[in-house]
Amino acid sequence: MSGDTSMSGDSNLGAGAPQAADPSEIPATPEMEAGQEAGSHQISDQGSDLAGQLAALKAEHEALNGQYMRLAADFDNFRKRQSRDSEDLRLQITCSTLGEILPVVDNFDRARQQLNPQHEEAQALHRSYQGLYKQLVDVFKQLGVSPMRVEGEPFDPSLHEAVLREPSEAHAEDVVIEELQRGYHLNGRVLRHALVKVSMGPGSGAVPAGPQAAENGQAEEQDG
Repeated sequence: MSGDTSMSGDSNLGAGAPQAADPSEIPATPEMEAGQEAGSHQISDQGSDLAGQLAALKAEHEALNGQYMRLAADFDNFRKRQSRDSEDLRLQITCSTLGEILPVVDNFDRARQQLNPQHEEAQALHRSYQGLYKQLVDVFKQLGVSPMRVEGEPFDPSLHEAVLREPSEAHAEDVVIEELQRGYHLNGRVLRHALVKVSMGPGSGAVPAGPQAAENGQAEEQDG
């Protein structure tokens, strides 16, 4: 009998003990709701701040990248301009130097054409002179200098300077019929214009074509 009573008492004790409450069933107080709302606003503000910082960093990156690209383009243009200026200066110096030497070449060429050796000694001197002239011409070739071939070509003011015009039955008008002074190119650029005599076509009377015509005419008379 006593054992049954004990068991019955334990059963009654278990039935009367308080049970743990379900958190989902706990009603939210105003303080809890206010805290949750404040936390939500804080997270939203932090996200907005991070988005703003990211946008600012992107804008700064684009600005710096633009500055770098402009600086790189300016430097490349400066380098190209310096290279062009250096090349132009080198070409000007070369043209000026060669222009001073060309009259010497002209004199060599005239003397070479006038030599008519008859004796062995004169022929030996002529061969020596020809060798010296050839050496001079080879040096000019190595520097990129080449003579113009103008006779029979149409007159071109970018290449020729007409100092005399005369009628010609054999050539059409504005055709170079004689080279009075040889012209030269330097790597495709005109180093010195050729002084030429130009055909007027069929007609009568020679007409000077430039201020050097009288001088050239006197030179031709002396040569004749």
